[in-house]
Amino acid sequence: MKRILALLPLLILCFSHSFAQEEYVHYEPTEADYAYRELRAKPSIPPYGLDKVKGLIKKVTFAPSDEGDAGISALSASQYDGLSLREKFTYTMIHPEAYSQNCAIFIYSKDEHKLIYSYLISWMDETTWSERQVNFLRDNRDSVMQIIQESVNRSKRMGVNYKDAVVEINAWEMIPYLINYYKTNKQDVDVLTTLLLLMKQGEYAPFLQSASYSKLYGSDYNYERYINLNQANEELIVQRAMGYYGDKIANK
Repeated sequence: MKRILALLPLLILCFSHSFAQEEYVHYEPTEADYAYRELRAKPSIPPYGLDKVKGLIKKVTFAPSDEGDAGISALSASQYDGLSLREKFTYTMIHPEAYSQNCAIFIYSKDEHKLIYSYLISWMDETTWSERQVNFLRDNRDSVMQIIQESVNRSKRMGVNYKDAVVEINAWEMIPYLINYYKTNKQDVDVLTTLLLLMKQGEYAPFLQSASYSKLYGSDYNYERYINLNQANEELIVQRAMGYYGDKIANK
């Protein structure tokens, strides 16, 4: 209860940015709710040069912007350029460089494990990837896809940061991999969200014209819109995602 009460002033301030599916109704999260939310927001930690990268991050200082509500916490250009590609991947996945104060609050909903959300949950608090980090992911798209799959195969889990990277680089080629991963990790419902975001980003017509798209991303959408997790919705998302993948391959 204390955790919810502590958020109420900020919740009111940020209400236009974060609100419930229909009308906000206070819900007291259970321990199971906290555990599931923690699972959803847990990032993957790449092993590539991890100790070296952590050592460099410890020495980084925060440089505020002139406005005071933003800033950056980044390695110097020479330090960053001295990292290998895989070390840069690790750095990007564990240390978003940019900071910006925002009002992103994800309110708890009852039985979140039974919901398919429109967007991935925030894992970076008030930080985000810098332009340098986003460019790294996009410029090394093929390598990033390969590293993510390699890391997931080893650890048997796909953290929210990996899913964010998949969406950031529009990795539609990974759709079959994502589906196969989901089949053996059904508790990771945000994989379905990742598929939805890839179809949305690719402006896949059968999805854009669907009732589920309107519900998730319509004119009054917000980051907490959802559809129910059931066999019909699950199968439809997978079917549409594979249709999108097939179209992309055919027109490649």
